[in-house]
Amino acid sequence: MIEQAPVIAVLLTEKTRRMMLDDAAIAQLNALGEVRWPTGATIDATDVDHLLQDATACLTGWGTPPFDPAARQRHPQLALVAHSAGSVRTLVPARLFDDGIRVTHAASKIAASVAEFVVAEALLAMRGIHRLHHQLRNGGEWLEVRAAVPQKLLGARTVGIVGAGYVGRAVMRLLVPFGCRVLVVDPFLHDSEAAALGVFNAGLNDMLAQSDVISLHAPVLPETRRMIGASELALLRPGALFINTARSQLVDEAALLAEIRSGRIEAALDVFDDEPLPADSPFRDPALANVTISPHAAGHTEEAHLAQGQAMVDEIGRLLRREPLHHEVSRAMLDRMA
Repeated sequence: MIEQAPVIAVLLTEKTRRMMLDDAAIAQLNALGEVRWPTGATIDATDVDHLLQDATACLTGWGTPPFDPAARQRHPQLALVAHSAGSVRTLVPARLFDDGIRVTHAASKIAASVAEFVVAEALLAMRGIHRLHHQLRNGGEWLEVRAAVPQKLLGARTVGIVGAGYVGRAVMRLLVPFGCRVLVVDPFLHDSEAAALGVFNAGLNDMLAQSDVISLHAPVLPETRRMIGASELALLRPGALFINTARSQLVDEAALLAEIRSGRIEAALDVFDDEPLPADSPFRDPALANVTISPHAAGHTEEAHLAQGQAMVDEIGRLLRREPLHHEVSRAMLDRMA
């Protein structure tokens, strides 16, 4: 009797497939079993149900619809959801974990891209490179421009980080060699782990008051939603740089906008309550020279996208070979994740 090849369902939109899977990854998938691909550019719940028939594993990503909590009952053979993006909270209901479906994700592959983006924002602000450029381009006198834009050394600054997950730790690993004093707010980071990373545990208010640069990397949970409001922002030092590449829901956006408008702090924002950012958003106001905005781009690099897809193809191979998964998400982890 010939054993039937396992079925692997690819639940990626056309756009996501192009970003995540190169020819080598596709060839690797095809060698693992029967691969089912969506026929359209997008995927809806009906497509998901059809593609999952008799599937042992599926590959998901940005644009994949959330799973039905009863998916295991309709697809009893489904053993693994391999998510080529980071957050699984809105994709995989807790019930599916309880029903025995294993979940793995590529969050660790995104971390390096976000970390580099954060450090780039910090360096840009400390050295004022964008201001030097624009003032010279607009006819500014050489020495006057240099004198008008203060130059600060990142390594001499205290940096506060909220959240010690994949991204937060990647940021720490880049900052510590600069010589920065790094304060971390995370109730799950033990002092011994902080010491090994070369950073210091701190309370939120103390960190905000002591830091020259603040970077957010916490998940949005009931206890973190709007954790930084007007009273917390008031603790920031004059001239402090506030970076958010995580989620806007961590911050009271109206309070942050008021603080930016006051001119007391600088900000670098990659995430917003309304995305895409409306054309009439006050954050787009050219008069707000003390805020740098970007279109939720921190994690998006070509290398990271391909690494995310490859990591999940590798995970599917490990499952089929009955090897340990490298990026598995447990039910216990779910409540602490983005």
